[in-house]
Amino acid sequence: MRNIRLLSVMERMMASELLKTIFSVLLVLVVIIVSRNFIKILKMAVDGLISNDAILSILGLKMLLASVNFLAPSVFVGVLMVIGRMYRDQEMSALSSAGMGMWHIYRAIFKVIVPITLLAALMSLSVGPWAINKVETIIFEQKQNAGIRAISEGRFSEYSHGKWIFYAERISKDNKMQNVFVRNMEGNESGVITAKSAELRNVQGSLYIVFLQGERVFGKLGSADYSIESFAEYAMRLEESSEEMASKIEGLPTRTILWHPQSLAEVREVFDRLSVPLSVLVLAFMAVPLAQVSPRGGIYGNMVTAFLVYFSFSNFEKVSGSWLVRGEIPIWLGFWGTYLLAFVVIAYLLIRFYGMTWVLMFLRGKTV
Repeated sequence: MRNIRLLSVMERMMASELLKTIFSVLLVLVVIIVSRNFIKILKMAVDGLISNDAILSILGLKMLLASVNFLAPSVFVGVLMVIGRMYRDQEMSALSSAGMGMWHIYRAIFKVIVPITLLAALMSLSVGPWAINKVETIIFEQKQNAGIRAISEGRFSEYSHGKWIFYAERISKDNKMQNVFVRNMEGNESGVITAKSAELRNVQGSLYIVFLQGERVFGKLGSADYSIESFAEYAMRLEESSEEMASKIEGLPTRTILWHPQSLAEVREVFDRLSVPLSVLVLAFMAVPLAQVSPRGGIYGNMVTAFLVYFSFSNFEKVSGSWLVRGEIPIWLGFWGTYLLAFVVIAYLLIRFYGMTWVLMFLRGKTV
């Protein structure tokens, strides 16, 4: 039985080079962007808005989001670098003399790019919105409990705008407080709690502070009428903020805004998510003619031109999205306008480098 080979030797070589280059470029971009965000996350931790445990979770989600946003430019630069190196090392000349033309190059590239496009679609339509919503949820929950995290051993700390005053002599590594004093105000009533120890517990989504082995004194201010009681365990529910988390459009599930968009902003968000996999395909197709250089063309080849093309493409996407939201252009043009312009640029590049005759033969399938 004849063996069916999915990849030829040349295709395996290009696939290996492309994957390594794309991953390397993506890693560099993600590290640069997340490093800038990391400073902001650390500042939030220093200000007491988030706990130390939440830093790694937020950082991991930010890396995931950066990977979604920079996958398309990573593919573009990766194809440019790999194909450009092959031109400079005259590998393209060797492949051409062996009967392999542009069709074989595109076929080898897209055997790598198509799976990456499917991955980009999954990340953009599903993983990205989930990650954004998760980050917002973590930050919101952390800010809700920011006051109680301000408790530190050996000093008095306020919670809930001074309604509670905490003091803990020691706080162990497992966050259990020893020799605790608390004064709380409820309307016209005041109470004082002393306990040997206390700890925070999350019960059915609500945060409680549980005092162990102590006494509670409570009564009305200015009155001699007060009560004293001893307890083995006494729990108080910490007051939660009435502020509700505002959901960003970017964090809404795709199925919600895809079938039932409520505004042009939601329509634009759907287009932004669909643009990630489409940009991977278009930029990869555009990178092949842009990468063609002579053996003496220099180490950077057409990189400057390529970056100008990419930034023009990216900025036009943003501008057309803004026009769409303001209602200045129709919906179809707000999405397809960028790609129609990109196809015009691709046609120009192909004609410039290979000639009109080659392009016509390529479209008719009469060239390799």
